[in-house]
Amino acid sequence: MPGAGLQLEQAPPFSVPLRFFLSAPVFVLLAAIVLVWQGPEALGSRWTPAALALTHLLTLGFMAMAMLGALMQILPVLAGAPLPWPRVVAGITHVAILLGTLALSGGFLWSEPLLLQLAFLLLAGGFAVFVAGAAGALVQAKLQGAIASELWFPVAALAVTVVLGLYLDAARAWNGLVLAQAWRELHPAWALAGWTGLLVAAVAKQVVPMFQMTPSYPSLASRYFSVAVFALLVAWSAAQALPDSRLAIALGLVLSAAYLVFALATLELQRRRRRRVGDTTLQFWRVGMISLALAALLWASRMAGLAPERFDAALGVLAIVGAAMSLINGMLYKIVPFLAWFHLQAIGAGRRGLSMKSFLAEAPQRRQFAMHLIALVLLLGAACGPVALVYPAAACLGLSAVLLFSNLMKVVGGYRAMPRPATSEGARTPARSLAEPRRAQ
Repeated sequence: MPGAGLQLEQAPPFSVPLRFFLSAPVFVLLAAIVLVWQGPEALGSRWTPAALALTHLLTLGFMAMAMLGALMQILPVLAGAPLPWPRVVAGITHVAILLGTLALSGGFLWSEPLLLQLAFLLLAGGFAVFVAGAAGALVQAKLQGAIASELWFPVAALAVTVVLGLYLDAARAWNGLVLAQAWRELHPAWALAGWTGLLVAAVAKQVVPMFQMTPSYPSLASRYFSVAVFALLVAWSAAQALPDSRLAIALGLVLSAAYLVFALATLELQRRRRRRVGDTTLQFWRVGMISLALAALLWASRMAGLAPERFDAALGVLAIVGAAMSLINGMLYKIVPFLAWFHLQAIGAGRRGLSMKSFLAEAPQRRQFAMHLIALVLLLGAACGPVALVYPAAACLGLSAVLLFSNLMKVVGGYRAMPRPATSEGARTPARSLAEPRRAQ
């Protein structure tokens, strides 16, 4: 994507997305601690208190934190849709979701209704502020192009995910509500195949060709993927209420096939990249896309009755740790150094020849990737075989989180250490076309 297509003059302050990015690895470390504390029970069934706490520490604490931070940057820069009062929206959203995730996980672990009620209020408030701000920004978007239109789908899927999740939380927190079994299935589907998958697809179509020097995604598939997946999710959700499950199974299989094709298409584009020397981000994306393809196949097998229920834990590991967390790790290693580089250039700071690689070398990224990959393999092993693998898996997951946080702090430290101009006179503005990310590399 050419640099001229980026609306960098509308970028929010660095602190707006950074608070989300730095909080995300902390929740992975908390998840690792819960995994050690609860042991094999956390992977025994997805409905145990330990499994619910672990899942939401990773999905709300890591995935949602990182993705909301990325959206606060993507909306103004890629879609020309700056959030109103970005510091206020970011501050309220960040604090509410941080505290709400802790309260929700604690409520699951200790079966404490008061914590679940507090989580309901915090998460409802935090997500309401963000969704309202994002929707308002998209309505007034200056660029009514493909990316602006496409971002409506993950934002809408986020709203559905939150409503479903709040209902499930309320059913546990206030015993008067009836817990419908179908909602239990809809919530993770909208969270992973809806909100997460649609946002990853929208971002991938921009950043994979830009940063990984690949050909563009096929135009026809690129144009209609999001609307097709969203429509499939709506139809599949409606079909859950039918007494005959065959339609729901058929729609679910088509939805799985859509993500399988997307993952394979991305891997093929990466194989055809113009820059032959790979980096750690590319490795994260490859692991993420392979995991997404395997998760799609396993989900299809479960719906078709070809795989037993005991593989649900493996499906969760593939979808959350293998696909979503790998892709987010890869994006963080591009987004955060780019933002540090861009904001320094915008004020005329830094040194001559400053590039994104100046903030973080490849070696520490490779170490964290290796630890993440080992954790993924061990978690899959624990989900499918020897439960004793839970403990080394938790240790590797925790160490991966510490390394990711350390690497992000190296970028922040490098950003803060760069010399600033004595006065603001002559400082360059973000509107200049230094926005070409390829030059930043």
